[in-house]
Amino acid sequence: METKIFLDNSERKKKAIGLIHRAYLTQLKNSRIHTASTKTRSEVRGGGRKPWKQKGTGNARAGSRRSPLFVGGGVSFGPKPRVVSKKINKKERRLAILSALYLKKQQFLFINEDTYTKFDSVKTKNVCQLISTLDLKADAKILFILEQTNKFFWLSTRNLRNVEVTTAACLNIEQLLNANHIVLSNSGLDLINSTYGKNYE
Repeated sequence: METKIFLDNSERKKKAIGLIHRAYLTQLKNSRIHTASTKTRSEVRGGGRKPWKQKGTGNARAGSRRSPLFVGGGVSFGPKPRVVSKKINKKERRLAILSALYLKKQQFLFINEDTYTKFDSVKTKNVCQLISTLDLKADAKILFILEQTNKFFWLSTRNLRNVEVTTAACLNIEQLLNANHIVLSNSGLDLINSTYGKNYE
């Protein structure tokens, strides 16, 4: 089934947007790293001696200075490193990217294939000149989709916070949805078509 036919139907378009949303949430959840960690009473140093005798002091009985009741003691029910992941099927993720690309079709800008290969040094100024030749606003969020990785071009864009660079084989939902303009070459589009099995033209 062609992508255009799939999204022209309003009911199916709602389902496609729902799938894009689910893929987006999955990516956000899987990108989080839960590394917060606290020590329990068994992990805190010290506390081997009973602070005071069991009876006769008037104080509440205590067996260790490292009880959560004491300052410097362990933490009750504190956070621990954990793995939290959300699963989405490969075909669903592929369809979500496919649908997002189709919805962003009007924002595609095509450039010559040798534009990236001309970058043989790290020069942010050259990227700014390229953006100005495309007649884009300075504050617009731009996504460059390369056919293959170009180290010099990628390093040249690091100082531009509104510019992102990716390859056709490593597309993700978040980058596609955030971009105001998507810049790619015809060969890059062909690689996307071969990777995801659809035609956006």
